[in-house]
Amino acid sequence: MARAQQIRRIQEADVAGKTVLVRVDYNVPMDGRTVKDDARIRASLPTLELLLQRGAKVVLFTHLGRPDGAVVPELRVDPLAERLSALLRRPVQKLDDCVGAAVEASVRAARPGDVLLLENIRFHAEEEANDPSFAAGLAALGDVYVDDAFGTAHRAHASTVGVAERLPAYAGLLVQEEVDQLSRLLRDPARPYVAIVGGKKAADKLGVLRDLVARVDAVLIGGGVAFTVLAATGAEVGGSRVEPELFDDLRAILKAAKERGTEIVLPADAVLAPALSAAETTVGDAARIPAGLCGFDIGPKSVAQFSRVIAGARSLVWAGPMGAFEFPAFARGTRGVAEAVAASGAFSVIGGGETGEAVEEMGLSDRIGFISTGGGACLAFLRGKSLPALAVLEG
Repeated sequence: MARAQQIRRIQEADVAGKTVLVRVDYNVPMDGRTVKDDARIRASLPTLELLLQRGAKVVLFTHLGRPDGAVVPELRVDPLAERLSALLRRPVQKLDDCVGAAVEASVRAARPGDVLLLENIRFHAEEEANDPSFAAGLAALGDVYVDDAFGTAHRAHASTVGVAERLPAYAGLLVQEEVDQLSRLLRDPARPYVAIVGGKKAADKLGVLRDLVARVDAVLIGGGVAFTVLAATGAEVGGSRVEPELFDDLRAILKAAKERGTEIVLPADAVLAPALSAAETTVGDAARIPAGLCGFDIGPKSVAQFSRVIAGARSLVWAGPMGAFEFPAFARGTRGVAEAVAASGAFSVIGGGETGEAVEEMGLSDRIGFISTGGGACLAFLRGKSLPALAVLEG
């Protein structure tokens, strides 16, 4: 996989007077047509400002949501252009497509110092298929390519791999920081190295669990993932959502962890309710949940249990909330773990996604070592996987 010193960096490129295509990740939370959280847009500013200072014409492309290759009016990127314009304090011209004669004419007419944002790249099905003709059409717009979208680095799409194969390609400052910071947990992490794994579905974390048990000293498992793991061990989890098809795989992971000496910590208690919308909750044994109740968060004993392990860690990675934190009744577990991570003296990494959003909402982000902008990409990197969009930047 790509190592920090192997990746070509934008600082090495001559961009003066050139058209630079920049893949950014502006797939941000929206409230209607208003940007709800502009953290990902702000994260791209250092790269954009560097390019503009060096006299480049900047052409940006991003995706927003999941349009599945169709034009979805509510997923047009006009609000992103408006927000970026305010942050950059200069006009951002938003174009109505990504390829074609009209786009080519607009790019040709722009001057060094101008910023253009193409329409949602995923309005074209050819993007996710890494279609050669589509990639060639994008590449024809510019002279240099910069990838500053770490969140899509594990995807071999036209805008992440296809264009990079056709132009001089470099990593932007955001991608560089991600690789540099995450490499600290790959090279020689300070030990004990602890992973905290949560989220709704065990299927989403199966590969993470399988690979991390061989790399870390302890794994704390919460969220919906915990109830499937508990059920796989024979525990009674009531009406909690479980994925029985994963039981054999999870038992194999637990066996491998035991053989290696990796500690697996499952919740001792859970916050229970008949449904997410229930007005009342109770706390009970996570391994003996009555049939009419479901677990939606880890309980106070579990928070204390997890916090003790976190306090002894020197390296931490956290991916996935401990419960349905968007509901106040089920947010205490995530908050408790977040506060423990923030108080820890360890180098801590938050694996983007919902966990990053939760930490931001709780006002704890400035006490975390590093918050990745890419959930899936971050975890793939820390598992030692090769990321297609980084591999193409090597050399």
